[in-house]
Amino acid sequence: MNSSIIEILTPRYELAWYPWAVQYFFLIAISYSALLLSLPGTIGRGQFAQRWQPMARLALLITLTCTLVAPVALLADLHQPMRFWHFYANATSTSWMSIGSILLPLYLFSVLGYVWLAWRPALLQARQGHGFAAGVARLLSAGDWQVRRSVLTIVALTATVFAAGIMLYTGAEIAIIKARPLWHTNWLPVMFVTTGMVAAAGLVLVLNRFMSPAREGRSEINRQGLKVILVAMLVSAFVAAAWLLSGLSGHSESVAAALESVQANSDWRLSAIWALLAGVILFAFAAIALKARTQSAAISRWVWLVGILALHVGWAFRWMVLMEVQTVAKNTAGYYQLVVELGSYGLMGIIGTFGLWLAVLLLVDLFIPWQGQAHQRPHQSLAAEAQHG
Repeated sequence: MNSSIIEILTPRYELAWYPWAVQYFFLIAISYSALLLSLPGTIGRGQFAQRWQPMARLALLITLTCTLVAPVALLADLHQPMRFWHFYANATSTSWMSIGSILLPLYLFSVLGYVWLAWRPALLQARQGHGFAAGVARLLSAGDWQVRRSVLTIVALTATVFAAGIMLYTGAEIAIIKARPLWHTNWLPVMFVTTGMVAAAGLVLVLNRFMSPAREGRSEINRQGLKVILVAMLVSAFVAAAWLLSGLSGHSESVAAALESVQANSDWRLSAIWALLAGVILFAFAAIALKARTQSAAISRWVWLVGILALHVGWAFRWMVLMEVQTVAKNTAGYYQLVVELGSYGLMGIIGTFGLWLAVLLLVDLFIPWQGQAHQRPHQSLAAEAQHG
């Protein structure tokens, strides 16, 4: 009997998503999460709004800067950024990417309008001064005409609607891919939102330590941010547990296939262990800091480290989902090796995106009086409105 050897060769696949995509999904999630955190202090009323105004100031700053930088990372991930117009020339109603190409500009402009209206009272005050900053305020305020509070509320709610669309499309465009069982689950879009809220609250804690204009308001912002982290982490834990149980019980064939695809990989087991430990440590530290906030001034000075850990959890989750999942072979057994290069599509791209965000943050802090009230009422009509109801 003759024997023969059949050699099967498999091609080397290029990555579909690069680290630029991780940066986009991370920044856009912080953007829409921070927008939600800003609403109580901007469109709320009474003492409830007053309690949330300090948080709203930082949340608006985060929303604006992340919204401006996130599309840059997305364009970079297209490999040829100038081909973005193809989405509009070849619009497809059944493609989540095509839908996202419409939602993203609408979200961007609605956020710009929302932040501009929220900051305009402070701009009107700053334009009365002298120097370059006052000139910028006069330019950005576009005159001294008045805007009713109801307009701010309408624009804020409009931005919130588009933010909901961003939440849906960023999760759905990945979850819809059946070829990747680790992606193909309805729990993924929810997990993107909950971990985005964790990261946004963490960034609030960090900026509160280094950029908050009033020391006396920092404690309340820390308390609110820590509560948001705790609630978001509890929801994230529930979603992760539900995803795992649906696979182990056989209720979801996709999740079962996802678990089977990585069960023999020691690297994935280590990643899962680290994810669990990071989540538990973050929850524990946030709980400790929240309980001890009034017992020691040192807690207030170091609570920003909890924010750094929260940012790590939000970013690392997206790295695992978008990058590590691509190391699982789709058509063959085994795993591909993921090598993060030093160039613009690797480490420098990651650092460059964060550097760009930091530059935008510093420019806004330098030239725009974002430290003003989240929604001041600078003119007589609004003051009268407040007095009569």
